[in-house]
Order: sequence, then structure tokens, then C-alpha cells
Amino acid sequence: MRLLVLGDSLSFHGPEGPLPADHPRLWPNVAASALGGHAELAAGFGWTARDAWWSLTGDPRVWSLLPRTDVVVLAVGHMDTLPSPLPTYLRQGLRYLRPDGLRRRARSGYRTLQPVLSRAFRGYPVALPPRLTVRYLDDSVRAVRALAPGIGVVGMTPSVHCSAAYAGVHSGRAAGERALREWACGADVPLLDVPPLVAEHVRSRRGNPDGMHWGWEGHELVGRAVAELIRSVAVGHPGAGEP
Repeated sequence: MRLLVLGDSLSFHGPEGPLPADHPRLWPNVAASALGGHAELAAGFGWTARDAWWSLTGDPRVWSLLPRTDVVVLAVGHMDTLPSPLPTYLRQGLRYLRPDGLRRRARSGYRTLQPVLSRAFRGYPVALPPRLTVRYLDDSVRAVRALAPGIGVVGMTPSVHCSAAYAGVHSGRAAGERALREWACGADVPLLDVPPLVAEHVRSRRGNPDGMHWGWEGHELVGRAVAELIRSVAVGHPGAGEP
């Protein structure tokens, strides 16, 4: 079983920070190991469903992996629901500011204001509105099925957080989950319900101190649940693994 995971930092961030994609305790590798297979990861910090679509359509390495993939795991949608007081293009554009001192001051200022604005605006706007999350996920599934009809696709419901960086605000999550579930039902994409697996782990601070990312317990729970979901729907690509 070969998995291609399109994810955000929850797929490569451990209890103390980001790790190489092949770290055996990260949930994609836990899932692959439970299935007796291998996982490939395409992910980035703050990735939303839009970034997964861009990776799927714009990364030649991802193209090369599809013919050898059994299951695509759309492990995005978590960050879409987070408060985003600045429009994404401005927030992400801070990295391009020069000189270096100006960039550092701008980032520091935004980190200071983000929790204040998240609370003041009651969690809105979110990083990606639900209608766009659904649009990009649907485009991704259609593309995968058109390019390689035998590949299975599974997804996830948005995770939870208690992060001080967002003042613990997560008002957009419920609407994001509703839209995702409605879409998944029509698109025939099985979903892993993430919050029941990690909510206590995150809120009890047994995960990463940032209140968002998971510790090894969370990775183990999610990885094994992903494997079980894949087994339960018996998805697979008949040509996977063939030379």
C-alpha cells in the first residue's frame, strides 16, 4: 500500500517542532506502516486545501508519484478554519519584506496582533472560506480520478486547537466541517473524524506546547485511524507498484 499525503504542518510537526517527512512516528508513516506500505508527503506550514490543489497541479514530483500511489490522503482543511485577520496574500507576503529588520518587525507585530484581532473579529475571516475549501478539494479529487481512476481518496474533518496564537478562538471550524461533510458525501470521499481522536490530547496540553500540533500520542492515534479507514473502504489502485 502506497500513500500520497497532501497535508499541512499537522502531518510533519511533532511534540517539539517540525521533523523530516520520513520520521517513523509521524502519522503518515504510522498509517503506512500499519498497512505494510510506504507514505510520501507533500506538505507545508499553513497549507490549506488551495495549497494542496496547487501542489497536485504544479509539483512535478507529485505528478511522478501518482502512478505508483494506491491512496491519496487529503490531510488539509485544518488550517482553512483558523482566524486570519490579514488577507492570506498579505500575511504570507510578510516573508518577502526587505530589509531583514523590517521583515522581522512586521512579523513580530503581526504575531502580537493576531490573537487580539482573532478575538476582536470573533474568528473571522478564516484562512479559507468553506466554499473555497470544498471547491479546491473537489478539484483535487476530480483531477486524481481523471489522471489515475484506480486511486482511492480519503479526507479528514478539521482538527481542533487551544492555541494562544489565536486566543483559543476557532469559530469557523463548525461551518468548515459542515461544508466538508456535505461535499464528501456527494463526492464519495470517506472522512476521518479527527477531533474525537485528538481533542483531549490537544486541550490537555499533552501535544505540542503551541496548543495546535500533536504529540506522539496524537500521531499514533491518527495514523492508526487513517489505516483503519483505508482498510474499511477497501480502496486501492490496481496498477500500484507495477514497474
